[in-house]
Amino acid sequence: MILQFSVSNFRTFRGLQTLNLAANSHDKSLPDNCITTDLPGLKVKRWIKGVALYGANASGKTTVLTALAYLAHLVKNSAKITDPREPILEIDSFALAPEESETPTAFGVTFVAEGVRYEYRVAATRERIWHESLRAFPKVKEQLWFNRDWSPETGSYTWSPERPSGFQRDTQLEGYTLSNMLFLSKAVANNRVDLEPVFRWFNEHLQFLDPSVKNIFGRGFTLNQIELQSPLHARIVNLLRYADIGVTGARAVEQQFSDESLKRLAANMPTEVWEKYHKERWQLPELVHRAHGEMRVPLPWRLESLGTQALFALAGPWLDILERGLTVCVDELETSLHPHIVRELLRLFFSAKENPKGAQIIFTTHNPLLLDPTLLRRDQVWFTEKDDDGSAHLYPLTDYQPRKGESLARGYLAGRYGAVPFVPSGLLGSFPNFETEGSVEKAAHE
Repeated sequence: MILQFSVSNFRTFRGLQTLNLAANSHDKSLPDNCITTDLPGLKVKRWIKGVALYGANASGKTTVLTALAYLAHLVKNSAKITDPREPILEIDSFALAPEESETPTAFGVTFVAEGVRYEYRVAATRERIWHESLRAFPKVKEQLWFNRDWSPETGSYTWSPERPSGFQRDTQLEGYTLSNMLFLSKAVANNRVDLEPVFRWFNEHLQFLDPSVKNIFGRGFTLNQIELQSPLHARIVNLLRYADIGVTGARAVEQQFSDESLKRLAANMPTEVWEKYHKERWQLPELVHRAHGEMRVPLPWRLESLGTQALFALAGPWLDILERGLTVCVDELETSLHPHIVRELLRLFFSAKENPKGAQIIFTTHNPLLLDPTLLRRDQVWFTEKDDDGSAHLYPLTDYQPRKGESLARGYLAGRYGAVPFVPSGLLGSFPNFETEGSVEKAAHE
């Protein structure tokens, strides 16, 4: 479970931006949209199951998910580095302030793994890790497990504390950790089992989904569940059936290639790749559709609509995330999907019955129809917006304290909360800017 995420000097974000998933203690609406916990050292007992990120194009909402994904990728792959001069490619600093190019990018995430709250922080440039620290809260009192800071004066790291509580230092391992490598990753690679819950959270419990038809992984996962008749199989078919797209069943079928198709595939693949894969089974989904009367007709995958293909690719991973209580990030959730389908997918997350393990979702969207008080609490809505200097800012709807009964969708579209594009003169400047013209006319009469 994720509690809070912060980032600074990353892509469109210059200053520190924080996404906080603590539920508003004064808001008693939609209790099933919250996870109730009793974590040592925290007064907050409820955390929201989902966050909707709204904003204009290029305003920074996708950057929130990208920053979290890059941090996870750095944790998972940092230990593979063998060259101390290899750049840290996950660092992508704010580009519109060249004078600050040497300022480290900073990440901070607070989460719960195996019932324990952790706080992990990283600050880095492309050349090196400048700061890395991990705090654990198995009880009320904080335990600083390790703190690592780069000193330009000495050209080395300062490690603290000398005798951490709840954690055994390994000075030899600290010395083996390259400057462009995370100690967390290096330690887990060297069998430090006490750090595994932290690593596993990044590696397994934090997921990123592509909702588009390009999601080959999602389609393959769903197809595999159907072919193996896994426990998810029946739920996948039921989800497709109840989505009102005319589907009554699903199966995996072997794809047949013509000789001409095989020649084209072979011509476009390196010989060693073709030799490895051309003998394997190539399978595609085949959905059975309701036809006239009691007829059931299977359709080739290529004849399915983009929306049906996208929903199929999403169905397996979506239900698996709910089954395992994971945290998932989805960019532009409504891609190829009807708003009603998106709404019902979210309701699965907010259902105590369908989501008993407290799975969470952070998603970006442009869909104002989701700003419905029967679906989302106000503390589940966040916005991104750029200022005049091109720096993006992240802020919650609750900052505006909208009136009870106020139409959030109407207020959002009217720009009452910001986070919408401002194009008064049209995309090509071909529409009159009445505000400007009025000002000019007024000035002419003065």
